[in-house]
Amino acid sequence: MINYNLIRKAIHKINPSAEFVVRNNSIDQIEWHNGTTPIPKADIEAKMAELPTAEEEAAARENLKASAKAKLIAGQPLTEEEADTIVL
Repeated sequence: MINYNLIRKAIHKINPSAEFVVRNNSIDQIEWHNGTTPIPKADIEAKMAELPTAEEEAAARENLKASAKAKLIAGQPLTEEEADTIVL
């Protein structure tokens, strides 16, 4: 069984305005709503393979936090992404 969030992220990377429901965390049980053109399963699976893993996302966020901290200490400006790690 595949994680719902991974399916959702992949679909929204392909079609940001897609409206759908995933039943039972299954890529085989996607209901498309409000005229959303169904995305082939193979396309969703390919996009899922391109997405970073939860561990990669966590590591990237920690790297951004460390970068933001170093810049704050040095009095350097932060990127928007670095600032978001502090205030969100």
